Parts: sequence; structure tokens; C-alpha cells
Amino acid sequence: MIARKRDVVVLASVLLLSACATTVTLVPGASKVRVTSKAQDVTACTAVGNVRLPSSSPKYGPFYSNPMGVLRNQTVGLGGNTLFVTSYALGEGVAYRCP
Repeated sequence: MIARKRDVVVLASVLLLSACATTVTLVPGASKVRVTSKAQDVTACTAVGNVRLPSSSPKYGPFYSNPMGVLRNQTVGLGGNTLFVTSYALGEGVAYRCP
């Protein structure tokens, strides 16, 4: 009986968390964006802008089902084809256009 109650609580928690997640749909071209955290990978590229996960509040932003998808979409929107991630924890990076 206790195990069943625990299973119900776990299932309810998972459902609640998934309901809070913001679903991300990739824009055309976003799946082809190269993601790197190595500066040497973008030395021959041109920076086109900064990208960052949007936040609905200063301290706690929304939970994204695909945070890299958000950054890839922003990179494409800036005309970039490579995403240099400067902080995975904060969801920040620089969009580059590489040859």
C-alpha cells in the first residue's frame, strides 16, 4: 500500500513538472546549427549576436524541454550557423556565422 502511494506521488510529480515545461519547436535550419564550447572552433567566424534563454522572472525562469533548441532558434534568427555556448548553466552564448 505504501509503495502504491509513493508511485502515485511520483507519477503526479512528473506530470506536474511536464505541464510546467515550455515546449520548444525548432525553426527551419535550427537543427543544422553547430553547437560548441571551444573558442578555437569559432576563430574563423564572425559573431552576429548574443543569445540567452529568456526568463519570466529575474530569479526563476521557465523550464524548457529543449533549452539548446531555444538557443539554436535564436542563432538562426540572427543569421548564424554556429552557437558558441559561454554558459550552459545560465543558457548563454554567442551566435556566429562560419564558413
